[in-house]
Amino acid sequence: MNTLQRIVLAATLAFATACGRPFDVKTPNGFFELQDQSDEGYAYRSTSAEGVVLAVRVVDDDGRGSLAFWEKAITQKIRDERGYALLATTDVKAADGTAGRSLRFAHDESGKPFDYWLTVFVAKKRLFIVEAGGDRPAFEKEKGTIEAAIATFKLD
Repeated sequence: MNTLQRIVLAATLAFATACGRPFDVKTPNGFFELQDQSDEGYAYRSTSAEGVVLAVRVVDDDGRGSLAFWEKAITQKIRDERGYALLATTDVKAADGTAGRSLRFAHDESGKPFDYWLTVFVAKKRLFIVEAGGDRPAFEKEKGTIEAAIATFKLD
């Protein structure tokens, strides 16, 4: 792994947020917002009773990485290091009109299928990653709820 790759990987793991949230997202019905998740690298995190999670990470980027750069870096990390298969990518827009990319991954954990979605936005010198994941049966039940919640995401 070269130095640039190490920096990119470190940046995607070392998520930091400013005081207060530089975004807004609505907690879905049937989900519970978890508190004090910053130690885990999250600016926001909620879960359903079945363990489906919706979360947001924010990375200070100083405007260095484009959306295409972060999409490629994140895809490589999730695919190569964590063993997920990339199933689909689509262009998306945040509720405020900010352009982004949706990356949908899947893999098996202990013989059970698991879905993991990342929706990526680059704006205001920051990288915003909206994550959703859970075991496939539970995730399938919440898919519409997750999509609706991601559609509420906007940058402040």
